[in-house]
Amino acid sequence: MQAKKRYILVIICCAFLAYCYFGGYRLKWLQKLFAISVRKNPSKLPPYQQLYYQFSDFPESPVRSSHLSSIPDDDLFAHPAFESKYIGDSLPSHSRSCRMETCFDFTKCSDQNFLVYVYPPEPLNSLGAPPPISPNYQKIISAIQESRYYTVDPEKACLFVLGIDTLDRDSLSEDYVRNVPSRLQRLPYWNNGRNHIIFNLYSGTWPDYNENGLGFDSGQAILAKASMSVQSLRPNFDVSIPLFHKQFPLRGGNTGFVASNNFPANKKYLLAFKGKRYVHGIGSETRNSLFHLHNARDLVLVTTCRHGKSWRDLQDARCDEDNREYDRYDYETLLQNSTFCLVPRGRRLGSFRFLEALQAGCIPVLLSNSWVLPFQSKIDWQQAAIWADERLLLQVPDIVRSISTSRILALRQQTQVLWERYFSSIEKIVFTTFEIIRERLPDYPHRNGLIWNQSPGALLTVPTFSDTAHRFPFLLEGVGLRPGTNYTAVIFVQIGAQLTPSSALYKLVKSITKSQFVDKILILWACDRPAPTRKRWPSTGHISLHVISGGPNEERPSISQRFFPHEHIETDAVLSLDEDAILNTDELDFAYQVWQDFPDRIVGYPARAHFWDDSKNAWGYTSKWTNYYSIVLTGAAFYHRYYNYLYTNWLSYLLLKTVQQSSNCEDILMNLLVSHVTRKPPIKVTQRKGYKDRESGRSPWNDPDHFIQRQSCLNTFAAVFGYMPLLRSNLRLDPVLYRDSVSNLRKKYRQIELVGS
Repeated sequence: MQAKKRYILVIICCAFLAYCYFGGYRLKWLQKLFAISVRKNPSKLPPYQQLYYQFSDFPESPVRSSHLSSIPDDDLFAHPAFESKYIGDSLPSHSRSCRMETCFDFTKCSDQNFLVYVYPPEPLNSLGAPPPISPNYQKIISAIQESRYYTVDPEKACLFVLGIDTLDRDSLSEDYVRNVPSRLQRLPYWNNGRNHIIFNLYSGTWPDYNENGLGFDSGQAILAKASMSVQSLRPNFDVSIPLFHKQFPLRGGNTGFVASNNFPANKKYLLAFKGKRYVHGIGSETRNSLFHLHNARDLVLVTTCRHGKSWRDLQDARCDEDNREYDRYDYETLLQNSTFCLVPRGRRLGSFRFLEALQAGCIPVLLSNSWVLPFQSKIDWQQAAIWADERLLLQVPDIVRSISTSRILALRQQTQVLWERYFSSIEKIVFTTFEIIRERLPDYPHRNGLIWNQSPGALLTVPTFSDTAHRFPFLLEGVGLRPGTNYTAVIFVQIGAQLTPSSALYKLVKSITKSQFVDKILILWACDRPAPTRKRWPSTGHISLHVISGGPNEERPSISQRFFPHEHIETDAVLSLDEDAILNTDELDFAYQVWQDFPDRIVGYPARAHFWDDSKNAWGYTSKWTNYYSIVLTGAAFYHRYYNYLYTNWLSYLLLKTVQQSSNCEDILMNLLVSHVTRKPPIKVTQRKGYKDRESGRSPWNDPDHFIQRQSCLNTFAAVFGYMPLLRSNLRLDPVLYRDSVSNLRKKYRQIELVGS
């Protein structure tokens, strides 16, 4: 017995010494590699992240790497054996370590104007046909050309987008574009890809599906690519984007499927997947093993090999049984009724299942080792997804069963935030890509992780407006703050009736000056008649009054000027008024007090509603008193001044052009903008019983053509947004003790019930 113990001890010692010898040999080899590279040729040293993943797969045995020992020290990194395995095959050696600092010209960019140039279509070929372009790539180009990023002047451009379709680089695909290398060389501003961005969804082809197989040298261009791996991504340079199908919408997109009032923690199925499996080749191992997890109760993971032209020739013994089980389940039903959705890799690392699961509020469980998730440099996916290891597939059920109910709810809610803010349309995917690149500019302010990962997201939080969170209305609650005190009254004068003590405009200014919360009054004079001199206006005491109008040789302010971020507006709250608004001081103060509790919304008096008209297959607009409303007119309403900044600097030119051409609908557009940002309806406050607003009284705005025009605007706006942002509400807020049978003297806002006061 003692002899046996001695033998075991000797064996253990020998094994330990062998491990130390070979491990030390390998460590010395790597140290030599680093030392030689840094000393002799530091520019060829790969980045840390690349080395981290490359050396994790480096040959363990010194015998396997002995062929490198004969390579001269100066040429070690340049040797093909090292470059092909540890750096990649698709990029030239000078581009594999690209960073913004080395492969991007910052001098072409401005932190205020981040402009993108799209190359025009190539001329017709010898057969008179235009170059092929897929619907999705056309959507990308359209999204850019209809945005504020777009410029027709290449000299002003920071980024260049190809007119050549590079989305599908699978040579067997019908969307594959040939002769790309020669076409790139004909581009006048190519410059080896510097400051260019290349969009790609598929690379490589059967049978190896090489991730870097674009079929052309992308040079120093930024890759916005789906299915990127950690090994191929150039950190702080390339951008990982999601894989989306051919029917993906250009703009807007469907909202998430999860309703806020229908949030059960656990659904019928715990984990689900329905999709193809591959009987051979890349991606087959994971999907071919899913049947081990399927129990047809709470775990439904069904696959089919019934795809492709020769599937019967390649089918295995389990195909028939898998196909029968596959046909038992409807894919959409599984999405809607599953708590977790498995997202295994296919032939490539990315999958359509990822975006489909996000939209459905089904928490993605990722089975795709080394996949860089879309926009991973900005989005914290730990708040919305679960990781699993392809090599430890049988642990997946235990992983999802161990997640608490509270975390399930948080994960599901975050899937909806990310889907609606970044992934529901091609436009959002493209704009998010641009904003990630834009934040890499040296002088452009960065948005922190909190802004990127909560609603309304980074696309609607413009850092050039302010560098502090409390200046944004939708971030106040998150930091436990309230908006700044007092408001600026902005009166838009379009009719320009004679200013007398009995005129509506004169009375309105007097009511404002009596308010305890007003900071200053701004008059936007937008009519042909000259503005009255200062002595014609009522006395405002310590309240300053500014009149803005066009000079003798200047154009009068346009209708959108009422939402311009004028330098005189220094308060968070803006009170927007029409010249004929009839409001007393109590009404103004009460509405302001309500707005302070809801600073991210429009709070005001006159309300309107939208509805879907089946007979016209279009959106309708009504001013009738209904049980709901979705618009609060800005002729008498409070809102946050940040929305002036978005209205002027963020909205599409197509929207502003519609307002300019019609000289109408600016108030509807502002309501759509605020609802788009907040995904909340406006708030109506109680008005006096005898209140008459201008669309229900005798006013030039009340003619039938004006009303029809507003309906037309509403449909145009919805088309440009890609969906209808307006939300209905039946909430109306009354003053404290309003309608209570108590003495009028006890009421805080006593004059609101008085008719004609």
